[in-house]
Amino acid sequence: MLLNTYSRFDVKFIKGKNATLIDEEGKDYIDFTSGIGVVSVGHGNERLANAICEQAKNIIHISNLYRIPPQEELAKILVDKYKENGGVFFCNSGAEANETALKIARKYGEVEGEIKRYKVITLENSFHGRTISTLKATGQPKFHQYFGPFPDGFDYAKNIKDIYNKLDDKTIAVMIELIQGEGGVNPFDKDEIKELESELKKRDILLIVDEVQTGIYRTGEFYASNLYEITPDIITLAKGLGGGVPIGAVVTRLTDVLKPGEHGSTFGGNYLSTRAGIEVCTILEEEKTKGNLDKRIEYFDDKLVEIAKEFPNLFDSVSGYGLMRALKTHKSQIRDEIIKRAFEERVLVLKAGSNSVRFLPPLTITSSEIDEGFDRLKSALAKVEE
Repeated sequence: MLLNTYSRFDVKFIKGKNATLIDEEGKDYIDFTSGIGVVSVGHGNERLANAICEQAKNIIHISNLYRIPPQEELAKILVDKYKENGGVFFCNSGAEANETALKIARKYGEVEGEIKRYKVITLENSFHGRTISTLKATGQPKFHQYFGPFPDGFDYAKNIKDIYNKLDDKTIAVMIELIQGEGGVNPFDKDEIKELESELKKRDILLIVDEVQTGIYRTGEFYASNLYEITPDIITLAKGLGGGVPIGAVVTRLTDVLKPGEHGSTFGGNYLSTRAGIEVCTILEEEKTKGNLDKRIEYFDDKLVEIAKEFPNLFDSVSGYGLMRALKTHKSQIRDEIIKRAFEERVLVLKAGSNSVRFLPPLTITSSEIDEGFDRLKSALAKVEE
């Protein structure tokens, strides 16, 4: 028996090909979710499968007591895209990556400066994970029920401008998502973010950008930070980096803060996960360089805009960047009905925030899969309007 921690749809998928899933009855579904932004190069990707298989035939895991060549290779890829000298810590999930970022920040605040700085400011409607610390960092009270007492030292700003009101001599870091995912697919203004980065640098306050969902080309650029033209002190990654193999990562310029024994991960960055990460990054780099990714993004965007115009009784607007998108509904009940009806029409979509239908398709999705998915979604929306 499984713990009752998920409200599951009654379907069993047995096979997948790119953005198409097949259930045990042979029915096909168009997947606009990619495992909540994880299956970045699609289901059943042969190149990724072959890379994983070949690695598994040799070494799956040793430990971080020894050098791991694919770990070092993947770290170089992540740092090269960071555009600053930096280092990488590998773990297993986004929550672990954010825990690591918090530990780096707290230690930095302990050893740098005349007084101890420990306060971390996050934003309302943010989401940073499900461990005790990252739950507390999450600026949504509904996630805080039942699990206290929480660690001290977190404060929540209403928006980017409100962050300035929260800064004080105990503040060591600001942690933000550039596009709030679980909060509703809400992008922040580029100029506001660049101004915030500049102000924090002046005050020697760290900027942590949670790219667990936005990273690895999800927004069209390798990091959403590249899209926003900033270089955070710390970036956290997970989801799409392994293409389905669990992996998390922290990229930071603060390479000398943590010392041996102060942090670690038994499974983090092992042969299997980092070899998968290399292949994912290689595939997506090729797709970006050839222009394929940008064409998919434009085509998907056109379809979203068309849907919003065709069903004004259901939708207010389109939001997001790249292939991290949402249709904003007039109210949450409409959103929930759309997700239910879409499943009945065999197209998978997600909810986010209070009223968003979220789209996180594989970054390799084809135009024919996009067409089929939106045709099915239109059928679902017509039934919602009835």
